[in-house]
Amino acid sequence: MTDSGAVLPWLVIRQDDNGNRYRVGRYATKDEAQKTVDSLDAKGPKQLYWVERLQQTSR
Repeated sequence: MTDSGAVLPWLVIRQDDNGNRYRVGRYATKDEAQKTVDSLDAKGPKQLYWVERLQQTSR
């Protein structure tokens, strides 16, 4: 959860040429995250972007 209480389980991850990975953003739906990946893929320079689901932890 974020400070606002919204659940954002979908992550967009970027990997650079050196193998370093960075979280680009968090999204409520997989579709929103995929749209961001598609938009970033359409721009240059080429980097590797993908969607991952954040693992839920039980309390």
